[in-house]
Amino acid sequence: MRQTHCEDGTPRSAPARVVLVGTPNVGKSVLFNRLTGRYVVVSNYPGTTVEVTRGQARIGDVVCEVIDTPGMYSLSPITEEERVARALLLQQQPDVVIHVVDAKNLGRMLALTLQLLEAGLPVILLLNMMDEAERLHLHIDHHALAKRLGIPVIPASLISGRGVEELKNIVGEYLSNGQNRSVSTAD
Repeated sequence: MRQTHCEDGTPRSAPARVVLVGTPNVGKSVLFNRLTGRYVVVSNYPGTTVEVTRGQARIGDVVCEVIDTPGMYSLSPITEEERVARALLLQQQPDVVIHVVDAKNLGRMLALTLQLLEAGLPVILLLNMMDEAERLHLHIDHHALAKRLGIPVIPASLISGRGVEELKNIVGEYLSNGQNRSVSTAD
């Protein structure tokens, strides 16, 4: 639980916040459904018509709010969707940011990962669609990438559920340790 304040300034506990980010069509919504199950709240971000999906999940011993942001390519927003995603990341103080990427197009997607890290956010990189990358004979050394970035990098195929338990374990470490990037980098 994070410490927030009521309108009168008194402290109150708020659930941990896990934010899912990535470009459109990388599997953020599939991950959202795998983490939250059936409890889903879709709402418009204040002042916009952009939808943000929120749900609740239990990860380890922690109940947290999971937020599925609109697709984004950069922290320098061009579209309304990117402005909303950026505002969620920079104003709502996520405890964990899961950057979901298409493993087949990793080179194009790492720019956003670097921007998230430069912004000081607690990032986990999830390489989704690894099954498709492997069928194309693409080899990604996720251990070397994790070491180079200094964050956990998890190979996954969200449609089949591959990588989800490992992700939950690492998110659980983040939530237990606070914004500590020294947690284990995926095996």
